[in-house]
Amino acid sequence: MCVDLIKLTIDGMEIEASPGTTVLNAAEALGIHIPRLCYDPSLSSVGACRICVVEIDGMRNLPASCVTTVTPGMVVRTDTPAVIEARKTILELLIANHPLDCMTCEKAGDCKLQEYCYQYGVTKGAFTGEEHHYGLEENNPFIVRDLNKCIVCGKCIRACAEITGKDILDFAYRGFNTKVTPFGNTSYIESDCVFCGNCVSVCPTGALTEKQMSGKGRRWELKKVRTTCPFCGTGCNFDLNVMDDKVVGVTSTNGPINGRALCVKGRFGWDYVHSPKRLTRPLIKKNGRFEEATWGEAFDLIATRFKEIKDKHGPGSFAALSSARCTNEENYLVQKFSRVVMGTNNVDHCART
Repeated sequence: MCVDLIKLTIDGMEIEASPGTTVLNAAEALGIHIPRLCYDPSLSSVGACRICVVEIDGMRNLPASCVTTVTPGMVVRTDTPAVIEARKTILELLIANHPLDCMTCEKAGDCKLQEYCYQYGVTKGAFTGEEHHYGLEENNPFIVRDLNKCIVCGKCIRACAEITGKDILDFAYRGFNTKVTPFGNTSYIESDCVFCGNCVSVCPTGALTEKQMSGKGRRWELKKVRTTCPFCGTGCNFDLNVMDDKVVGVTSTNGPINGRALCVKGRFGWDYVHSPKRLTRPLIKKNGRFEEATWGEAFDLIATRFKEIKDKHGPGSFAALSSARCTNEENYLVQKFSRVVMGTNNVDHCART
């Protein structure tokens, strides 16, 4: 079915967009970046932060581009004096009740609020008044929550509801006292949080950070290595954050299977990589003790013992249990080995229901 494209102009450049396309996405297609704090392509749009405002001919106010859809003949300007002044005022209001401890903040270098304040030359002082002084929440092993740095964008709420499907978080109280919190204003550890960390991955400031990465390096110093999670067969992608050839944390990437979503194992269960208890060489028990061996010795022993067991007790004495952590190809080889080499159909799988 052919869909008629909508023609519009953004900053003097003409573009054709599909019906339902937002002004923000149309601008992105032209290479024009519009600031955003509450918007995320993987979440529903709410137009809460208003920093993405633009000027559109015929509209009295400055609409939020993330929730404004294109119309035929629309003329949009993204960098007029009125737009810039509005964005600066929004930033000034945000940092009026925001700690400026960027020198020690874990999110420095990866904080959208910091980035936009630098871009628009915004410093503290335009507005003064009462400020929040919440206690730092770090009573769980995975996530540090600093509500003093929360800008109430609601992205963590939507991530919990729309990505994880848990609805643990929501807005509490009103006006100046509005805050994001689990039911009953409890901490994460006291709630039904599953600690997937999807809320952390979408947070634009230092309000939510990975506890394991605290003090391990500045964000711009970390080398990101994209890999596939080994915990199950889903095949989620994420970035290993490496500092001095050592993994210090996991952050979301835009994976083809999982998008930016991860579970608690994928995001926070990586520390076994550097465990001193991790086996790096095959061990063979000799005289009641495990001793290091070569891979050749280990494979020879396995083949010999399998043959002895099959010859003595028959193929039915052998069974293979495969794993969801293996690839489809590896699981295929397990069952093929069991049936062809060992001569048995005793094959099962840990993910069978």
